[in-house]
Amino acid sequence: MEPFKRKTPEEILYSISRLHRGRLKIYIGAVSGSGKTYHMLQEGQMLKRQGIDVVICAVSTRQRPGTLEQIGDLERIPSIHWVKDGVEHKDLNLERLYERNPEVVLVDGLAHRNRKGALHPTRLEDIRCLLDKGISVIATVNVYELEGVTELAYKLTGIAAEHTIPSDTLDWADEVRLIDVTPEAILERLSDGRFQHPDPALFKRGNLAKLRELALRLVAEGVNESLEKHREEAGLFGPSGATERILVSAQYHWNGSIYVRRGQQVAKRLGGDLLVVTFINPKKTLSKEASTFKRSLLQMIKKVEGTFEEIPLASRRALPRKLVHFAASHNVTRIVMGHSKMSPWQEFWRGSIANRLLNLIKNVDLLFIADRSEQEGRRILPAGTQQKREPSSYHRLTDQEMKERIQKIRRGKFKVYIGSAPGVGKTYTMLREGNDLLKKQIDVIIGLLETHGRTETWEQVGALPMIPRSNTHYRGVELEEMDVEAILKRNPELVLIDELAHTNVPGSKNRKRYEDVLSILDAGISVISTMNVQHLESLNDAVEQITGIRVHETVPDHILHLADEVQLIDVSPSSLQQRMREGRIYAANKIEQALNSFFKTGNLIALRELALREIADDVDERLESWERKASLRGPWRKKETICVGVTASLNAERLIRRGFRIAYRLKAEWYVIYVHRGSVIPDEVNKRIERIKELSMRLGGIFEVQFIDRERDVASVLIGKSDEKMATQMVLGQSARKVWKLVRHGSVVKTVLRHARHMDVLIVADYAPHAKPLDK
Repeated sequence: MEPFKRKTPEEILYSISRLHRGRLKIYIGAVSGSGKTYHMLQEGQMLKRQGIDVVICAVSTRQRPGTLEQIGDLERIPSIHWVKDGVEHKDLNLERLYERNPEVVLVDGLAHRNRKGALHPTRLEDIRCLLDKGISVIATVNVYELEGVTELAYKLTGIAAEHTIPSDTLDWADEVRLIDVTPEAILERLSDGRFQHPDPALFKRGNLAKLRELALRLVAEGVNESLEKHREEAGLFGPSGATERILVSAQYHWNGSIYVRRGQQVAKRLGGDLLVVTFINPKKTLSKEASTFKRSLLQMIKKVEGTFEEIPLASRRALPRKLVHFAASHNVTRIVMGHSKMSPWQEFWRGSIANRLLNLIKNVDLLFIADRSEQEGRRILPAGTQQKREPSSYHRLTDQEMKERIQKIRRGKFKVYIGSAPGVGKTYTMLREGNDLLKKQIDVIIGLLETHGRTETWEQVGALPMIPRSNTHYRGVELEEMDVEAILKRNPELVLIDELAHTNVPGSKNRKRYEDVLSILDAGISVISTMNVQHLESLNDAVEQITGIRVHETVPDHILHLADEVQLIDVSPSSLQQRMREGRIYAANKIEQALNSFFKTGNLIALRELALREIADDVDERLESWERKASLRGPWRKKETICVGVTASLNAERLIRRGFRIAYRLKAEWYVIYVHRGSVIPDEVNKRIERIKELSMRLGGIFEVQFIDRERDVASVLIGKSDEKMATQMVLGQSARKVWKLVRHGSVVKTVLRHARHMDVLIVADYAPHAKPLDK
């Protein structure tokens, strides 16, 4: 809405009614036992300490000691008990709640169905009435109890919800918080006897993982909608950096199906949305053949759950600008289209769509799909995918495989708590788990703790013993670091280590704390650690795009993949900002600065979505390694090989990170190729090349240097090396050369697009912050 536009009477009445209405907060989890009730009660206790009038009603602790402990002195409003088929149920006592009129009610089981003859058939309707009375409600629900998820959950797991709630319930809630728990943690709770009459189907490891991923992706979608709304209100356009949105440009032609299918595979593997657009001349009637392809194409788009739009186009030359405008207005991150079929002369006379797109596009990658019709055939229906063959159980292990298996057996277990930003509660949760394990007679110590002066965090230390830090002198200053040798000498069963991305003091045995952690794990000691999503190496560029801040302390992705468990601590941006204002994250003199920079609402929403999607992808990768089927993102294609062509420019790291993320999602081998003119690399350039090589190797790529005599040979060398590696995709950056250099030496990108039509070519966009859409 425009800031100076007068509100209508209806809008004024609605705003006033919202002032009187109570707030609804929903805790959502994958399954019962994930900790929703525990966290809800914990929040209730916190609100009570703040002077808020809180009561509980129809809360089911299932006699779990930790949950019972959280009830404490919270006032309980008696619920209405009734029995059906020998099972006791609890309904909300609306009459008593109205009479008591608290500020907040805590209640379990949002999908609960009331007894026959109750005032309302469902608990959700009871809650709506409480909200209308100005009473706020905090409630819990399992992901498979949402109508929009129920069918998919049943298809994936065979688990059917007894009762459901409308799929839009999360939309009208004021706040939604995900309680993320790994399958391993749930199964550990099961073995501890915390579940009464557990459902065997529900507590299968694979099913727990699938429901967990569903919950992560569902909440991520809701966060994405709020992010888009926030960016629109702030006047920001283009991709946010938090999520992928794939746009396929296809025509009513036999190869349209290939582009849509490839676009769908890219969208699935990257966890993004799929859009398909076609351009037609409104003055021409479709031919019979084109009409047939249109029907088939629409059927396919529906099958792959994409959205479709047909756009009128007066002339071919207008297509690039129309496509760029559509991409910008729909926050597209990548355009997928076919290679040009024209010769260089035809492109010269008629104009090249690809070249014009490269000149116009901002913040959007371009993926040109190889024409594989000779190998794959002209098909409209989705192509079959080749599954990776599992090794036989009778396969004899090689010496190297035997060594790796033994090392894995001896190695300690590794768990990481990850969050979207500082202050979400990672360290707090790590310490709480450490104390729980200490009570089970596990030998737990604190190896490194960073409380940042937070009282609530320090209180969680409890009985946990702490290894003193070692003192190191550096440039006349005495600094403290984790004492790795003391930890190894103490040899506990488990050590808690904060801030995985920390850089050690120069002169330390290891440069990074995660390297210290690897040493401790190799000694057979288990580790629980913490980090924020912005410290993940491959997300470095996305985080800078979101926040405008370049994070210098990073953790290679393979460290996170090495972890036995990765668990997200999810907190809404509004709650996180409130914690900041209350002084529970940073010191008072830093609060305003943080709220106006890193902790701005838009940043926190985008980082939260980034974290949700990243952990969902991690769950999916682990699920595939267990089962090789029923992945939410679908199966991967046949063997892929990625070649990333880089220069010595600052953009090289960005291309390498992008290459890694593509290769990891597609299960591909990947190479980084640097082409140098001349036979000797100068020392200054060589230092730069070494940094690029180190990053490539840290992310698991293979780095190669190729020498050439003429600069015009760069493109042919890249194509030759890609062919040698049997690459299915080449990744390049947009050319930043000046016009006179392009005239003299030619454009590498345009030459590759002309001569490498047998492979996919991804052109990674230069990032321009807050780009505005082109005029139509």
